[in-house]
Amino acid sequence: MEKFVIEGGYPLSGELTPSGNKNEALPVLAASFLSDEVIHYKNVPRIRDVEVLCQIIVSMGGTVDWLGHNEVKICCKGVNSGHLDPALCQRIRASILLAGPLLARVGEVRLPPPGGDVIGRRRLDTHFHALEALGARVSVRDVYELSAHKLTGADIFLDEASVTATENAIMAAATATGTTIIRNAACEPHVCALARLLNKMGAQISGIGSNQLVIEGVDRLGGAEHEIESDYLEIGSFVGLAAVTGGALTVNRIKPESLRMIRMVFERLGIYTQISGDQLFVPAHQPLKIRPDYHNHVPKVDNAIWPAFPTDLMSIAITIATQCQGTVLFFEKMFEGRMFFVDHLQAMGAQIILCDPHRVVVVGKQQLRGAKVQSPDVRAGMALLIAGLCANGTTEIYNIHQIDRGYERVDEKLRALGAQIQRLPAMK
Repeated sequence: MEKFVIEGGYPLSGELTPSGNKNEALPVLAASFLSDEVIHYKNVPRIRDVEVLCQIIVSMGGTVDWLGHNEVKICCKGVNSGHLDPALCQRIRASILLAGPLLARVGEVRLPPPGGDVIGRRRLDTHFHALEALGARVSVRDVYELSAHKLTGADIFLDEASVTATENAIMAAATATGTTIIRNAACEPHVCALARLLNKMGAQISGIGSNQLVIEGVDRLGGAEHEIESDYLEIGSFVGLAAVTGGALTVNRIKPESLRMIRMVFERLGIYTQISGDQLFVPAHQPLKIRPDYHNHVPKVDNAIWPAFPTDLMSIAITIATQCQGTVLFFEKMFEGRMFFVDHLQAMGAQIILCDPHRVVVVGKQQLRGAKVQSPDVRAGMALLIAGLCANGTTEIYNIHQIDRGYERVDEKLRALGAQIQRLPAMK
């Protein structure tokens, strides 16, 4: 086990090229199971979740050939079973994404409950209902067992616009017999990217970018080449990090349309950015003053389905708000456990009121002080990194494998921007 040791108080400035999007990488890699041919992926983030998913592919008879640090060719021609390794599946939440493609490929899946972040209940009902609509039989016990002689297209209305359930349904329907309509579909950028990859493999998917997808099933899918887009969640994290430390930052290879709501929310916290082409610039010495609503009401930041503010940046925004003048309410609508990390921020000197599992009030600005903290999940871990980098004194962050699950070489990137951060063994 390792820890991060951080000396806070240094402005972070320079230039950043973000890694590929974790939330895109996992479903598109899972889509490899739908073909006997080689899929060539570029800009793949070398993070723990990706490494584990690649191990699962190999354990099932597939091949994974890294051509460079961020480029890989995957072939699943040798896969003929849907039985997954329990130890590997319990290390990542994304193992649930294998249900759809494996059901389509071999007609059966034996899936241990997935692992991942501890941020509250993450229901799988939407996945199973969608797959049942396509003809699957589902048995939910200690292990999830799914089977189908032949998947058949259906008109599916998802009971929630779940990203991963939409992705599972798309992959299962791509080679099903007949037409599938997925209504109330998630339309995040990574969902769209998966659909575009499947079309390159020979699928017939229309409605990409909307909440209604139409999929005409095809007999087989072939090989393709796919480049993963930059991670807009990493971009948002580093924008906030530069702002609260007072530095100037240039971020390359952005997609402006993926950052609209993030930039809008950050402006309410007093962080202003400039976009030129595929570059985003964060000027030094941001105002960091919370903009109240009209009539001087306390503003609210809440999350919702795309294109609203993403839940994955809620922890980041809360930490940023501790360094902004004013008061703001955060309302986390999706996960009842995501807010519990704020006790670490309180220990560092933040003024935060935990109203209930879904709402916190942040009163800033408060000078944070270094402390020993634990990372409970990927995004809270990055939030604590930001807190440590703008705090007085030394911060030690434990359980950092959670951060490594979602951020590639984060300590190297931070050092390149001027951070005083070390990765050290976590002594008992």
